[in-house]
Amino acid sequence: MVADGLRVLFCGINPGLMSAATGHHFARPGNRFWPVLHLSGFTPRLLKPAEQHELLSYGLGITNVVARATARADELTADEYAEGGRLLAEKVSRLRPGWLAVVGVTAYRAAFGDRTAKVGPQERTIGDTRIWVLPNPSGLNAHWTPATMAEEFRRLREAAGAPG
Repeated sequence: MVADGLRVLFCGINPGLMSAATGHHFARPGNRFWPVLHLSGFTPRLLKPAEQHELLSYGLGITNVVARATARADELTADEYAEGGRLLAEKVSRLRPGWLAVVGVTAYRAAFGDRTAKVGPQERTIGDTRIWVLPNPSGLNAHWTPATMAEEFRRLREAAGAPG
């Protein structure tokens, strides 16, 4: 779900097995991406994974760092992350979104070789595209609550000038 000139291109780590089976990003029940996207004001209502195409109407898109589906992100190799980061940078250079929002600091660190990155805006850019690292919405990332995740997503929404 990408297009030229998006306000924000969200980037997950890789498809989980449910996402691979359905073709919809963040499809696993209990994943907090869609609720947090709504709580943060990016979408006027809670979208279901099957409605991901509606993101384009809000100037938003969604992709992944690595295309290979796994049960857990820790099954990915360092080489897969590095190659995924290279391909993602090419995609961003071509599509020129205002912001690339990588969902998961560990994935960002692995894909872009930045071991010290923290959640929030990054110094690095890809062309004119700025980068923001968001917390991973997986239920496994329990120290981020939906409310604290929504606040970080909201900070990005405001920086991106997205209506809310």
